Amino acid sequence: APALADRRGLTIGVLGGSFNPAHGGHVHISMHAIKNLALDELWWMVSPCNPLKPLAANVPVHTRLERAASTVSHPRILVTDIEARFGTMYTVDTLRKLSMRRSGINVIWLMGSDCLVQMHLWKDWKRIFEAVPICVFSRPGELPRARNSVAARTFEASRMQQSEAARLGQMEPPAWVFATIPLHAGSSTEFRRVNGPLEHL
Repeated sequence: APALADRRGLTIGVLGGSFNPAHGGHVHISMHAIKNLALDELWWMVSPCNPLKPLAANVPVHTRLERAASTVSHPRILVTDIEARFGTMYTVDTLRKLSMRRSGINVIWLMGSDCLVQMHLWKDWKRIFEAVPICVFSRPGELPRARNSVAARTFEASRMQQSEAARLGQMEPPAWVFATIPLHAGSSTEFRRVNGPLEHL
């Protein structure tokens, strides 16, 4: 797990997900996040399971961690199983634990616009907005559905302009931004459709 005590004063983006499997699309989002959000580090937080996805679809976390580590090689990107170490299943609980330990770290929660569309189904989802700044990455064509989501409408007054994204890490939550980035063909669903399930490495 990351040594949080050594990261005081840093701005860290956390991209959580099942990474089933990790692919070029995750790298694509990460590179844009590092550049546009002025991140010191970006963590790929590989979740043990996703409460909104069937457990049968989850490959063992160690397999997904190994795949993720072999997919990216960048000095600012860290693949971590910190959620498994915390023993948390829900994002709100993970962020609460991370906040308790972060000691002055500026955390930005990163997610895709597809997650924003269903975010109102997450446990205590409003508390996530109130806990940390959020950057939502939207692919071209997905923006209307994301903008009309329950979560976006609820926190519309807290949305910043994309041109202000570099300041997001210093903002007091709730504060969030839509970041529209160039289209990338990669997705975990498409990878599994073409290649089949991720096998043990």
